[in-house]
Amino acid sequence: MYLRFKICRWLDKDEFKDLVRLASYIGRRDGCSWFEISFSNSHVDKLLDLLDSLKTFGAEFDQRSKQIVDKLLAEANTVEIDASTSGFLVRSRRLLLDYLSTFRAKGLVRYSRNYRGFIVKPYAIVDVIDRLQREGFKVKDNTGLLYSKKTLNIVFNGKLRSYQEEAINAWRENRYRGVIALPTGSGKTIVALAAMVTLSVPTLIVVYTREQLNEWAEKIVKFTNLDKNNIGLFYSEQKSIKLITIATYQSAFRNIDILFDKFSLLIVDEAHHLPAEKFRAIAESILAPYRLGLSATPYREDGRHEELFRLVGGVVYERSLSELLEEGFIASFEIVPVLVQLERKEFEEYKKLKKKFIVMARGRKVDELVKAASAGDDSAKQALQLLSRIRRVLALSKSKVEKARRIVENELAKGSKIIIFTQYVDQAETIGKELGIPVVTGKTEKHKRRIIFELYKRGRFRAIVLTTVGDEGIDIPDANVGIVLSGTSSRRQFIQRLGRLLRPQPGKVAKLYYIAVKGTQEETALKKLLNSI
Repeated sequence: MYLRFKICRWLDKDEFKDLVRLASYIGRRDGCSWFEISFSNSHVDKLLDLLDSLKTFGAEFDQRSKQIVDKLLAEANTVEIDASTSGFLVRSRRLLLDYLSTFRAKGLVRYSRNYRGFIVKPYAIVDVIDRLQREGFKVKDNTGLLYSKKTLNIVFNGKLRSYQEEAINAWRENRYRGVIALPTGSGKTIVALAAMVTLSVPTLIVVYTREQLNEWAEKIVKFTNLDKNNIGLFYSEQKSIKLITIATYQSAFRNIDILFDKFSLLIVDEAHHLPAEKFRAIAESILAPYRLGLSATPYREDGRHEELFRLVGGVVYERSLSELLEEGFIASFEIVPVLVQLERKEFEEYKKLKKKFIVMARGRKVDELVKAASAGDDSAKQALQLLSRIRRVLALSKSKVEKARRIVENELAKGSKIIIFTQYVDQAETIGKELGIPVVTGKTEKHKRRIIFELYKRGRFRAIVLTTVGDEGIDIPDANVGIVLSGTSSRRQFIQRLGRLLRPQPGKVAKLYYIAVKGTQEETALKKLLNSI
């Protein structure tokens, strides 16, 4: 292919020499000097350099050449976006490396020789496109995910509180990406539904448990104009994909190859789970350019919240429990520390284990012990085993169970609805048997668990015992008393447990009893938690 142009002004000797380095002189006609240049349409960037040079000479292309140049320039300024299982594929006739170097340095973009283009991480595509558009590129979205043609006719029927509107505005200003951090019981699900309606694009909602999946479906029906036929449920027993689809983490992870290119918006409930290896794969592989993470506690003790921010878009809005309490948006609460003593036999066992632990730990902190143990240090492994036994002795103290029994009897007499939290199944079963109340553990069959929660909500049971499974997203609107028998020192888990009780109801005061063994690390952990609220 060749391009032909003319220059009608006088050219001095040096200018002519410069021109013939670029093009071949073919003669004069009608008072103008004509030149011809051979050009491959694969060298678009060279064309841009050529045009810059010819502009200084006042060159004019003939009609045929002008049409070719205009077409090449239009193609050169277009970026095409396609889907791949590795991420978004970004290609152009022009060289893009200079424009994407910052993203490449951060590991968000890599060049693929097979595709002859750049692979962009799904959570970075919005920023990449923004950069290219600011450089004058036009975007052709072949995926239908960035500029979705499948817009949904959804209407939000709920009413937002002021802080919920602020949260959605902050998310919108961050180009529809980010984590909204609100305390449990403050209406995060309602915020997410309103956000979903704002975009009205195909949406994948990823939740932690089957119970949450059903609750999300119920709330979508309640707060929008959609019915259950418009909602896809994707879990072990059912795999229905619709424009609004709710999946459990495990099912989404196992079926990424099916789900990866079907949604423009990814909503992640209980987003603090996401940095775990399996769950991170969901955020890395689902191509949804727009993302919303929900969490009461996005800041993890292990520091991996930084990874969460990267995968979803950072914390764009955050309100604390105390702030919403002061503004009257959630029920007032009272945390009641309850200290008990170990029985003589338990205390002797505790002292013996602690003495051995001190010897094996050699002054190392728990995180240092974990690191050393993973590197093969036998003393660190033994120290961690001893620490686990110490925690179990404290957690299973008979005086704790007796104190919990008295609290339950007293609160039931007042008409309270109670949740007892423990991380140990045998302790849960013991107190459940003593008090004659239902117990929900990780081993409880799903249908039985659903029945227990439903009967509890209806008031057939006024107290239940939950192990760790009860700490994630179970919606129990009218519980007003919690009793913590055992658990971790995790601020996240503590806030979640408190949040189970803090649903906004007029005149309601929530109460959380935290039972700890006096003079031990449990008392220290309790004080630390109280200071963090």
